[in-house]
Amino acid sequence: MKVGVPSEIKDEEYRVALTAVGARELAEHGHEVIVESGAGEGSAISDSDYEAQGAKIVPTAEDVWGEVDLLLKVKEPQAPEVALLREETVLFTYLHLAPAPELTEGLCATGATCIAYETVEDRNGGLPLLAPMSEIAGRIATQAGAFFLEKPMGGRGVLLGGVPGVAAANVMVIGAGAVGINAAQIAVGMAADVFLFDLNIDALRRADLQFAGSLSTVFSSTLSIEEMLPRMDLVIGAVLVQGARAPHVIKRDQLALMKRNAVLVDVAIDQGGCFETSKPTTHSDPVYEVDGITHYCVANMPGAVPITSTYALTNATLPYVLSLADNGVEGAIERDPGLRPGVNVAAGKVTHEAVADGVGAEYVPLEVALGAG
Repeated sequence: MKVGVPSEIKDEEYRVALTAVGARELAEHGHEVIVESGAGEGSAISDSDYEAQGAKIVPTAEDVWGEVDLLLKVKEPQAPEVALLREETVLFTYLHLAPAPELTEGLCATGATCIAYETVEDRNGGLPLLAPMSEIAGRIATQAGAFFLEKPMGGRGVLLGGVPGVAAANVMVIGAGAVGINAAQIAVGMAADVFLFDLNIDALRRADLQFAGSLSTVFSSTLSIEEMLPRMDLVIGAVLVQGARAPHVIKRDQLALMKRNAVLVDVAIDQGGCFETSKPTTHSDPVYEVDGITHYCVANMPGAVPITSTYALTNATLPYVLSLADNGVEGAIERDPGLRPGVNVAAGKVTHEAVADGVGAEYVPLEVALGAG
């Protein structure tokens, strides 16, 4: 099979979908790896690094998109890339389609099979391909929040960990999944007073044991959030409903409860955002203010640390990439049923129920779509 790796063209995206290690493994399995020249530069992987492991370097994106069977990306296709997608191609990348009806419609029109990293499941129902970026985004969220609390950045002017004789900042983390746990870990490490919210009592129990009492766990509700907001300096939204739009856990009118120049960090922005006032931002223009509250809503947080992110991503995706290349989509799903919910679009149909609900499209089971295709 021909496996392609194009450069990412999303604004300020420096990651690449495959390392030289991954190229070598695919070559060992007898597959041809085609990499766009310069695709790995943002992650400190040179063309010669790929070539040394058996990959073929081509000059343009069209040379990749036009001839490969399996296309590996990091971020969702941008409009010029959707135009290059062919019916015969299997696209494997982060898609986050629930809040993106136009992109979903565009992908359906191509007839291609589009598999989303973020909805692939493991045997326990976990999200193994979302996890590494969630870990990184969670850690960045706390770092970013601490930075934008500084007065020159427009923040309140408080140090997250305080100093002897001066209280630490209060940090609310909403969501005790991979993002929330990693955000809380960094906040605890910076000596903040941390409050971790979730609807899942078992998740809160696990966090209580993991952090050995160094943070407070709170059952998440509208009232419990409202009661705590006036105390908070930093709020990190780490809410995930698999494949679906994120729910709004803080509404605009609740911002009035917060301290002026407090910071909101929305890690759920790829899924539409978990604060009502959230809108996507970029690394070069990461924040904006609403009602006196700083919002940090960068849509590709792990892209800020592309070396770490690229290697973590390939570590997670490579077994699935090898299976897809070796066996095709249906064969790979037969061997690993957790790959099935990863297929969001196939044969012009939306094949993930939460995505279909999010974009207002008809849901068609994958087997029906592939049979029709």
